[in-house]
Amino acid sequence: MEIYNILLHAHKGFAYLELLLVAAFLVLLLVTMFGYSGNISKALKKVTLFTMIFFHVQFLIGIIMLITNITKGLDMGAVMKNADLRFTYVEHPFSMLIAAVLMTIINKKFKTTEKLTIPIMSLGLVAIALFVFAFPWARVFG
Repeated sequence: MEIYNILLHAHKGFAYLELLLVAAFLVLLLVTMFGYSGNISKALKKVTLFTMIFFHVQFLIGIIMLITNITKGLDMGAVMKNADLRFTYVEHPFSMLIAAVLMTIINKKFKTTEKLTIPIMSLGLVAIALFVFAFPWARVFG
């Protein structure tokens, strides 16, 4: 169980960094969106890249923790009836997976286009919304 505790602390530690990266991504996305030219800056491209990388790192650590817990013999019927367990084992991982996929798509779009378009901006806002929904605020700050 010592490995699990190391992964848990790493997952929680990276969560703080991920919060900062998502906040920077949101600010730069809004600045670009409401800016006069709408050109995607190098700063936005770099923040998007690092946000995507940390989404993937967090997801890999979280998936290892999830598989470790599931192999202990969780009763999924009981998990789905309990709101806290459902959030931990179902809603949080799948929402973060979708947010990571969206950040990957956004990063790819930023590499191929010079201007911020409404579909790219919408994907970014949906990724942020999923992240905010699935982030375990009480566990990280509680």
